Amino acid sequence: MKTMNSSMISEFVLLGLTNTWELELFYFFIFLLAYAAIMAGNLLIVVTITLDSHLHSRPMYFLLGNLSFLDMSLSTITTPKMVADFVRENKTISLWGCMAQMFFLHFLGGSEMTLLIVMAVDRYFAICKPLHYTAIMNHQVLRGSVLLSWAVGFVHTMSQMVFTITLPFCGPNIVDNIFCDLPLVIKLACTETYVLELLVTADSGLLSFISFVLLLISYTVILVTVPHRPSGGLSKALSTLSAHITVVTLFFGPCIFIYAWPFSSFSVDKFLSVFYSVITPLLNPIIYTLRNQEMKAAMNRRKTQHVSSRKTF
Repeated sequence: MKTMNSSMISEFVLLGLTNTWELELFYFFIFLLAYAAIMAGNLLIVVTITLDSHLHSRPMYFLLGNLSFLDMSLSTITTPKMVADFVRENKTISLWGCMAQMFFLHFLGGSEMTLLIVMAVDRYFAICKPLHYTAIMNHQVLRGSVLLSWAVGFVHTMSQMVFTITLPFCGPNIVDNIFCDLPLVIKLACTETYVLELLVTADSGLLSFISFVLLLISYTVILVTVPHRPSGGLSKALSTLSAHITVVTLFFGPCIFIYAWPFSSFSVDKFLSVFYSVITPLLNPIIYTLRNQEMKAAMNRRKTQHVSSRKTF
């Protein structure tokens, strides 16, 4: 690759969602409240599962707690910076800050993709192989699965970032999005990036698409198998799977459109970026708490214990 002999840039400018002051102020309060709700909702799930003896020993809730932790982390990588930029005139991010943001976005995103697949496998054994469920999904397997998800995320991000950090950036430095992401940033490099663009498309786009298809196939297999199970199994499966399928669709939909068809429409990319980093982490706690009787019961137990302890003192 031939590089241009020019002075290297030290920061990028993030254009964000709008340049209208009134809208920026409106977005500031909306996304500030959204981020507070993301942290509160997901933290509530993590604390409830950790402290409730009935839930933290259950494989499904162990994985759900890890999913909530990933959602909090993923949103924290992007949302605070986006919120702060709404009230700043200078909407810049340093070169290495941009690289760090992209590294953690793909690290956490790849980990969450793998964890969602593990959760689908967990539901398969719970519904289709109930007699062997606890033996198969034991604590050792669960810990190994979570470590595997983190390892996949690390390999996923390193396979792209190891090439990205060596790119020369000498201008322009404007990123037309709410955060730094590979498809837009690598286009700003002062060198030929066609091969790297293909790598990003293959790595992120195909990984998202293939994982999504595999998840749909696994859920289809479960729903086809359930009618042959004892009576009542179908209603239980539909109740359990509906939440998982909703979360999978919300997470993978934006990923597929951003990475499988990159550089097509910046306005669409902005909307999908907001959906991916804000809306999905915000909806996950709502989906898993409002539709899950065990979670609501555990929260009520914690509330009752808290009230009782206060009355004792």
